Amino acid sequence: MTTLPDVIGVIGGGRMGAGIAHVFARAGASALVIERDDQAAGQARARLEDGVAKAAERDASMDADALLGRLAVSTEYDALAAAGLVVEAVPESFDLKVDALTRAERVLGDGAWLATNTSSLSVADLAEHLQRPERFCGLHFFNPVPPSALVEVVLTARTAPELRDRAVEWVTALEKSAIVVNDAPGFASSRLGLAIALEAMRMVEEGVASPHDIDAAMVLGYRHATGPLRTSDLVGLDVRLGIAEYLHETLGERFAPPQILRDKVAAGELGRKTGRGFFEYPPGR
Repeated sequence: MTTLPDVIGVIGGGRMGAGIAHVFARAGASALVIERDDQAAGQARARLEDGVAKAAERDASMDADALLGRLAVSTEYDALAAAGLVVEAVPESFDLKVDALTRAERVLGDGAWLATNTSSLSVADLAEHLQRPERFCGLHFFNPVPPSALVEVVLTARTAPELRDRAVEWVTALEKSAIVVNDAPGFASSRLGLAIALEAMRMVEEGVASPHDIDAAMVLGYRHATGPLRTSDLVGLDVRLGIAEYLHETLGERFAPPQILRDKVAAGELGRKTGRGFFEYPPGR
């Protein structure tokens, strides 16, 4: 059975990247986070330490010191040379992702694998910029990463069959479940989740019901763990808007962003990370 590579690289130490590094380290690998500069690296390290501390609060049997010992942060791409797998987790910008992926590929060994955590951008288009596209796929994690049960494995026509099998085994080793999808705008999860979220936003805009009651309809009526508006606040309304604009461009009018979403982003009401979105979030919660 294929096990996790001994060393995992994660490019980007934001909430998603830190969470991805955390779960690989929790599964026994050494995880190295790459950030753009010293300030961002310090913030990433603090994020990792906070994540480990919260995990230790939930599970008293966990060895927090051992877990922290498997987590490292660097600003040097050359530090990825020993990685068997690198997961890119920078913001949802095609150019940023191409830059991160190509820089990583230049230092990786021939036997290493490369993945992107994009939630909507074309994995096939990203692969066109790589020297070894057959060793590249999408590994779409969900926020927050540690407790989330799902990882979406996204394949292109050039992805090696071996990587498909390995990716599913890696996800299983992380104690998560994998779904395998072929590359298409929004894949399966982002496309379906966004369609529901955008309609919920339109309902708020039209005065159909309050955000609380719209979310309650999906939680109580359809057994969703969280309603589409609170989920959007967690994801980030700026992130939702970016994905909606991309899917609007590629799939048509059904993904046109409603004005309420544009207005909230313009006002800086981005969701949980700013304390206000469709709901309000007191500091520290």
